Amino acid sequence: MTLRDGIFTGLVVLVTLLGFVAARWGKANLRHLEEWALGGRRFGTIVSWFLIGGDIYTAYTFIAVPALVYGAGALGFYAVPYAAIGYPFGFVVLSRFWSLASERGYVTSADFVRDRFGSRPLEIAVALTGVLASLPYIALQLVGMKAVLMHLGGAFAISNGELALSVAFVLLAAYTFTSGLRAPAAIAFVKDALVYATVIAAIVIIPAKLGGWGHIFAAAGPKLLLAPKQQVAYATLALGSCLALFLYPHSITSILAAKSKEVVQRNMVLLPIYSIMLGFLALLGYCAIAAHIATKDTSSVIPTLLGDFFPDWLAGIAFAAIVIGALVPAAIMAIGSANLFASNIFSEYRHARGHVDAHLSKLLTLALCAFALCFVIFVPTAYAINLQLLGGIWMVQIVPAFVLGLYTRALHPAALLLGWLCAMAVATAMAVSTTLGGTGISPNITFTFWGHSVTAFIALYGLAVNLVIAIVASPLFWTLGRRTKPT
Repeated sequence: MTLRDGIFTGLVVLVTLLGFVAARWGKANLRHLEEWALGGRRFGTIVSWFLIGGDIYTAYTFIAVPALVYGAGALGFYAVPYAAIGYPFGFVVLSRFWSLASERGYVTSADFVRDRFGSRPLEIAVALTGVLASLPYIALQLVGMKAVLMHLGGAFAISNGELALSVAFVLLAAYTFTSGLRAPAAIAFVKDALVYATVIAAIVIIPAKLGGWGHIFAAAGPKLLLAPKQQVAYATLALGSCLALFLYPHSITSILAAKSKEVVQRNMVLLPIYSIMLGFLALLGYCAIAAHIATKDTSSVIPTLLGDFFPDWLAGIAFAAIVIGALVPAAIMAIGSANLFASNIFSEYRHARGHVDAHLSKLLTLALCAFALCFVIFVPTAYAINLQLLGGIWMVQIVPAFVLGLYTRALHPAALLLGWLCAMAVATAMAVSTTLGGTGISPNITFTFWGHSVTAFIALYGLAVNLVIAIVASPLFWTLGRRTKPT
């Protein structure tokens, strides 16, 4: 075993042990759902900062953002502003949601929707949206891990990396089942330390070996700037992705684990530090261009770049950072999705969530991890990527019910459900239509208005349909139902 492989293995084993030990954190009764799934709602500012950052900035982010810059140029930088503008949104919206959730014992966003609107179908619609959007997201964490394992080669690449991947996810499922949200919260400290060390080392070492940033930017050429036709796509991708960012089940789970509204607000102020790191990470895409890395599989761009320019010991740390960066969000995603299934889709489980046994959520977490593993092993990676893109489009469609619902009861639940259904159908049809050219799903679609072609994020077209139907149909449903609109 090389030094690189030894360091990589040692760090992965360390966080695995940490995941199991986390069950003793706080000596809580992990049979209770709130303790197992939300850490007892007792995480302070520092723990929440690492946890929320850990579930937003994933292994797939580490690989996909610079890979997108490598392939599409400046368009890939949309990930930096969308995260930054998402934090003011979170400061206002999520702190309000936390207050209601703490008072009424919500475990999921669908809990709030059911309580606010009294509609079982709308509750299920919101829950299903979250689950469907999360499953390919969990799978993509494995895609990031697989890219590293294949680059490591040797025993890690046996059976196309599937053996090592299976072992890693069995361990993930085991310590998540045992420790709940405390496991990724504890591991997030190690994960973020390794990620920051890797990014700082990369932006110092790699440009120095490539002749400096001037040479790198010269090599990137036209990819340094947005083409005129990309500008609207860039802006709408940033805006739409911002709306979806904190609506995913894993984000909601991390937010609800905070011990106070002030902790949520402080984190929204501090989390932009991650956006600075993400900006440097995106620049590695230009470094890959300057390094003349040629590959058909863009997920291998960053592992190849780091492997080529880092000394063995540092490459071991970097590869461990990516793999551990997959384990943290995958665990939170599995927990968040399991909570939606248990609390909102299985109706018999809907009672006194703060004191209910967590056994069903634990079993569902195992099932979700197994599903994600099978998906990566048996389904082409392109399908996982396509479904994850669809997931982002779908998550935006719960904005009317969840976000607007935090501020008004004026929208009728039947109108919200109709708007959601139409928006999901329209947005999915648009996304599928982008594959007609033989490539994968594009998050953007082009329409011509008054002779001008505009390429924009599909999710916002869907949201427009959603809002129009919900707003127009609500007075009709209130009238037909002979009910007084709530104030």
